[in-house]
Amino acid sequence: MTKSVTTEMRGDIAVIWINNPPVNALSHHVRSGIVEELAVAQSMAKAAVLAGYGGTFIAGADIREFGKPPIEPMLGSVCATIEASSIPVVAAVEGNTLGGGLETALGCHYRVANPKAKLGLPEVNLGILPGAGGTQRLPRLLLNPTEAVNMVSSGRPISGTKAQEIGLVDQVSDDTVEAAIALATEVAGKPFEDRRLSKVELVTTPEVEAIFETAFGAITKMAKGAAAPLQAAQVAKAAYNVPFEDGIALERATFMELVASDQSKALRHIFFAERQAAKPPKDVTGSPREIKKIGVLGAGTMGGGIAMTYAEAGFPVTMLEMTDEALDRGFATMESNWSRGIKSGRITAEGVAERMARLTRTTDYKDLADCDLIVEAVFETMEVKRDVFRKLDKVAKKGAILASNTSYLDVNAIAAETSRPEDVLGMHYFSPANIMPLLEIVRADKTADDVLLSALAVAKKTRKMPVIAGVGHGFIGNRMLTPYFRQANLMVLEGASPEQIDNALTNFGWAMGPIAVSDLAGLDIGYKSRKDQNLDEHEARVYLAADRLVEAGHLGQKSGSGFYIYDKATRARSENPEATRIVEEVRAEFGINTRTISDEEIVERTMYALANEGAHALAEGVASRASDIDVVYNHGYGYPRWRGGPMHYADNVGLKKIAEKLSEYGDGAGGAHWNPSDLLMSLAEDSRSFGDWDKDNS
Repeated sequence: MTKSVTTEMRGDIAVIWINNPPVNALSHHVRSGIVEELAVAQSMAKAAVLAGYGGTFIAGADIREFGKPPIEPMLGSVCATIEASSIPVVAAVEGNTLGGGLETALGCHYRVANPKAKLGLPEVNLGILPGAGGTQRLPRLLLNPTEAVNMVSSGRPISGTKAQEIGLVDQVSDDTVEAAIALATEVAGKPFEDRRLSKVELVTTPEVEAIFETAFGAITKMAKGAAAPLQAAQVAKAAYNVPFEDGIALERATFMELVASDQSKALRHIFFAERQAAKPPKDVTGSPREIKKIGVLGAGTMGGGIAMTYAEAGFPVTMLEMTDEALDRGFATMESNWSRGIKSGRITAEGVAERMARLTRTTDYKDLADCDLIVEAVFETMEVKRDVFRKLDKVAKKGAILASNTSYLDVNAIAAETSRPEDVLGMHYFSPANIMPLLEIVRADKTADDVLLSALAVAKKTRKMPVIAGVGHGFIGNRMLTPYFRQANLMVLEGASPEQIDNALTNFGWAMGPIAVSDLAGLDIGYKSRKDQNLDEHEARVYLAADRLVEAGHLGQKSGSGFYIYDKATRARSENPEATRIVEEVRAEFGINTRTISDEEIVERTMYALANEGAHALAEGVASRASDIDVVYNHGYGYPRWRGGPMHYADNVGLKKIAEKLSEYGDGAGGAHWNPSDLLMSLAEDSRSFGDWDKDNS
């Protein structure tokens, strides 16, 4: 077996190479190898360079070891061993140097980075904090405590260039390893005691105290209930107040507390769920088709966003609209959207021009004949979709993939309008499509394996989070919204105010509450959709107040009023007396007696409704895994990531309790609208979870 850590002598310099493909993760054999090779280097070299093969230093921990018992040497011991070395050690930082990778670099005495390297401490994204001395060494190294607290609390990586600016690395070089060897040669034989970060003593000042207090306030606001960011910042502050050894002890104790928390378990759950969702199903074989050119039908908000996504990824895109005027509007909007990033430095004027140059406009379907993938983003009615696919079937070349961006409609029925249903699938983007990460890939009954694989490949190239769904009204995400919004609207009729409902759910961790979301999307959207459906008496009653608001001209934010009134300048919301009047009118009409509804009930009825509908989707095969549902809600709907997702949250509450509550609410609140899932009830009866169901069906 090839050793994962080896030493190459370059004169008096020992280059200790890490070779653990694909990203040089810190597996046990890598940690052991570093300690062993450094011991040898100290006996034969004047200085050492720690470097990684394949253009990456160390990407971080080995995720395969997550949740397993720790094995020495632990990373903290490795970092301490490096720092205690009798010869100076230079880290050659390349590629993604994250988490434990950066902590290893901090254990070294000098650091040289590639300008494009990414350095960061993303542990807070898993609900934990750096556990190998990162919270204590980083503040002792950086020039400004603000930079240190930002890195440990945000999880965001910085470039090698930025790292040099803030004092994290000593040099940057495109030829990183050679530059590191040159620096090692320069410092060999010279004193370097002051480069051992554990020996650096920091002294707190009123200015430092003020920086941390300001940071704590900002972190609390941004974290929205997540615990790890604030605790990581608080532990980093200890570097200014206590000796290194005490700071390490605090870091370790806090790490152990966090790793055992529900939040960390939820965040680790979604971390692995995302990786699972991006993999093709086991029954899918073959290779993706080659996608060189893409067509997009529709230059409106959705079509324009989809086209931007493809152009940003380097694809040439042909955009079709019915009129030149519609194309003019669409192209102007796309250019404006991109140009807004010039001032912030996210993109240059040249970059905007390059992306715009990838877009071609047309009003003729024949101009889509050379496209390998064609995505329609036209009006959301079956009649319009069918007509589009009949036209595409006539002009698209053999082997071209035809995709519908439908949010709700039957992809099997759409595919049936073509002579090639095996080439058809759904690619449901979320608005704004160039920003929102989720892509629901809808696998129709006859979708070919290589077509599904192609959609997954396009998702990866465009940096989208794909989740495969089966055919069903609303697929996974939008299907589950129906009972969620139903319960919110029912509780308005039963006595809760829109403000109370929204506040209860934002306090739970949602980015926005359901009533505010309805106003933002436009109450007329739901109104039009319901006009196309044959709702029963009970369902129609749920939304009657919203529909009457629309008929009175209160469409939501777009009209300045909906359930709330919106300030024209600030968009700040306040109670809409007309909405209150209409709600009271509906209550009186149907003899609904109001009562006090607790925030706890608001959370239970909406969250349990989500989980219950998710269970229906699983039972019907619309969703393959409960964890897929959690990914959909994290990336498409603003569900609080630190709760893991609606299905993980249900497991955490306990399916037995939820089953009891479903029965209780079915006998009382909104009784006619509860339809307990047989799957959920069966799992609850057997004291099992959705996680257990996933394991059985993986």
